[in-house]
Amino acid sequence: MPDPEFEVPVGVFQDIEDLKAQIAALNALVKALTEGANSELGEASADDEEDAGGEPEEGGDDQWQFPPFILLLDPPQYDDELRALIEWVEGVLVPGYLAEPSADARWCHLWFEHPVAIARLHALWLAWQELTDPATCGYTGPSVWHRDHLDPCIRELRASTGPFAGCTKGEHQIDHRMPGIVPSAWSRAED
Repeated sequence: MPDPEFEVPVGVFQDIEDLKAQIAALNALVKALTEGANSELGEASADDEEDAGGEPEEGGDDQWQFPPFILLLDPPQYDDELRALIEWVEGVLVPGYLAEPSADARWCHLWFEHPVAIARLHALWLAWQELTDPATCGYTGPSVWHRDHLDPCIRELRASTGPFAGCTKGEHQIDHRMPGIVPSAWSRAED
């Protein structure tokens, strides 16, 4: 009796490759965590730092391991991160994803003067950096980024109650969104 013929659904091979990439990433994470458990707390091995693409640093306790949230940075790190964010927003996001602004879909050309917009767009950019790398998230990462990050972020930013609510094509306004008191978690105790 001959073997039955099976049709392989379109996309199965890509799904398998995605799963392989996710398994490889999980295996690397498990290896890093188990090796880290064998060393003292707070110490990273030289191999781990070299694998991460950086040189082992002396006294690296005050260094960020991952990109920090932009609103928690102080100058000049804040300025550098904002400059890189502006390049991404103006070079990728605006031309590729934002249509002409309207009353129902607002956008402010001075978005970088709106702290809420900076916070949301920075989070969106961090997710984009992670989810557009097939080595860490497989081939479905961009789809996840669109569904879980881009669409909700743009919906919130461009809503009639969003940070650009007071801005129109000819007028920019930020005072309407500025809080009178900075949340205590973001302020520093005076010495």
